Amino acid sequence: MAPVLERELGVRIILPAGFDTDRFGTFSGEVLRPKDPLETARMKCSAAAEHTGCSLIVASEGSFGPHPGVFFIPSDDELVVLIDFERGREYKARELTTKTNFRGTLLHTWEEVQDFAAQALFPSHALIVRKAAGANDEMVKGICDWSQLALAAKNLLSRYGQVFVETDMRAMYNPTRMAAIASATERLTITMNQLCPMCAAPGYEVKEAKPGLPCELCKAPTRSTLSYLWGCMECGYEEEEYFPHHKTVESAMYCDRCNP
Repeated sequence: MAPVLERELGVRIILPAGFDTDRFGTFSGEVLRPKDPLETARMKCSAAAEHTGCSLIVASEGSFGPHPGVFFIPSDDELVVLIDFERGREYKARELTTKTNFRGTLLHTWEEVQDFAAQALFPSHALIVRKAAGANDEMVKGICDWSQLALAAKNLLSRYGQVFVETDMRAMYNPTRMAAIASATERLTITMNQLCPMCAAPGYEVKEAKPGLPCELCKAPTRSTLSYLWGCMECGYEEEEYFPHHKTVESAMYCDRCNP
């Protein structure tokens, strides 16, 4: 996040010393996330502002699970929120991607652990082992080399006959996730660098995508985007942009009347 923000916004990033983000939830389950991703990111920003005295705060929050549109494929949903407490303005961006190694399974042999690790992009991406899914005692996190994995996994296998192995989704242990956060941050800076044509305030963005692009055959409105409604949170100015995807009709393939 820091290189993108410093390059695109001309700010200097400060990491607050002694600031504990685990209180807002841990991926390994010891602490449950207190609110939904957006509210949790806002809570992080507010706490960091109080901790540092800074007025411009940015935080990220990630969620992992089945893709909302393709249910059998895991996804990484990254949210980046920047709050300007001095002006009372909030900017946010999201990156939803299937490029993730997110997975976890119960295994019974060292050979199975090795196979899982290879599929999970280990050792460039860290692993977590525990005696069973959801068990927080005897858990080992941040495993980044084969000797450490062998020691932790074989210990649990010898004692319980099983070991639950999962990917460590903390960003500093997961380069694939870091790339998704960087992409979300790029989106954020693009929005912030879009200035309102009326008052020149940053963050001029699409507030709504309106459906209704006409079908090429029957001319009935389809679910495809007809226009974007742009808006400014500073002065309230709005304007509608028609045909944002540079096409004036939609294929009959996507028409509910022609292809129900």
